[in-house]
Amino acid sequence: MDLFETLQALNACFGPSGQEGEVAAAIRALAAPYADEISTDVMGNLIVHKKGPGPKVLLAAHMDSLGLMVTHIEDSGLLRVGKLGGIEPRLLPGTPVRFQNGAVGAVFEDEGLEDKKREVGHLYVDIGAKDAAEARAQVQVGDAAIWDAPTRRGGGAVFGPYLDDRICCAVLLKALSQVQNSPNDLYFVFTVQEEVGLRGAQTAAFAVDPDYAVVADVTDADDLPGGEHAGSCKCGGGAAIKVMDSSVICHPQVVARLRALAEEGNIPFQMDIMTDGGTDGGAIHKTRAGVCTGGVGVPCRYIHSPQEAAWLSDAEAAARLLAAFAQADLPPV
Repeated sequence: MDLFETLQALNACFGPSGQEGEVAAAIRALAAPYADEISTDVMGNLIVHKKGPGPKVLLAAHMDSLGLMVTHIEDSGLLRVGKLGGIEPRLLPGTPVRFQNGAVGAVFEDEGLEDKKREVGHLYVDIGAKDAAEARAQVQVGDAAIWDAPTRRGGGAVFGPYLDDRICCAVLLKALSQVQNSPNDLYFVFTVQEEVGLRGAQTAAFAVDPDYAVVADVTDADDLPGGEHAGSCKCGGGAAIKVMDSSVICHPQVVARLRALAEEGNIPFQMDIMTDGGTDGGAIHKTRAGVCTGGVGVPCRYIHSPQEAAWLSDAEAAARLLAAFAQADLPPV
């Protein structure tokens, strides 16, 4: 399974928080040859089950992306919008967008904001409509827009929107394809609505009731000029083994086992500490009576911007490490 081709296929899907169906359908098709069972729950989480006799192991990555939702159509035909997830308004002016029905436009901001704090309420989307009636013929209040940009390679990196977290969905699929005979009962879970509060992970983990969980997500790369050192990882440094972020302190047994597997398998790795931000692990580790939870990430630059960047070598290392954990002999919890 080629990681870049898989990422391109997933990024071509429309999948903002709450509307992940296209992404789930693409993943279902890619996972089917390696799965014993595939199901979708009420929330929309895609659960890929590979049966085994041992402990239940949940491996998760989220399918949803950031977006904008139409809240009001101006008489001029311009669209006022609200945010889906952790939008940074200052990064969005000039960003091309598309709607699920194929309508396209671009994001701009109100004039005269030099001395004001940028808020999502200062943004609007221009779809080329001359008035409100023409705009309503294309979109409706409640329609969502996503960033409309290609996924490209440059040097060792991949550039594009929504590497958070489509690159880790691709990583999880590659890990699934690498698993042979595992002693564990494996659940590869592709979650919904992470960007708006870890919602899908909460319900999926409750249903699966795993003994162990490892969450695959991007992590802030601390390798840019003027960085605030809010993270510990660098692009090109290998898979990121999470120790903690603002949502979870990972279980020390899982951290230690992931590190040992990386060393034994000669898999490039680095230790991941983030002082801000979180992942689905924040919801999973508190499920029921608690879950032994860890994380394997891909360092990413410009997270939550319309153009993110990550190294494919780090993604390959993350896939190898997740596959190794999935096949490891794990003690009963």
